[in-house]
Amino acid sequence: MKKMHLLALALLVFTFSGCEVIGGIFKAGAAVGVISVIVVLIIIIWIISAFRGRS
Repeated sequence: MKKMHLLALALLVFTFSGCEVIGGIFKAGAAVGVISVIVVLIIIIWIISAFRGRS
């Protein structure tokens, strides 16, 4: 019986640490996504301003 409790505790610990890792990956992915969108917007604005300067 004690062995089952220990196994359940180990499974619970691994599950929570796995969720923490996945959460960190998603947070990093969201940050990279936001930075990418900002960079793309800056490039688009730069291209538009370059074409307006030629006219």
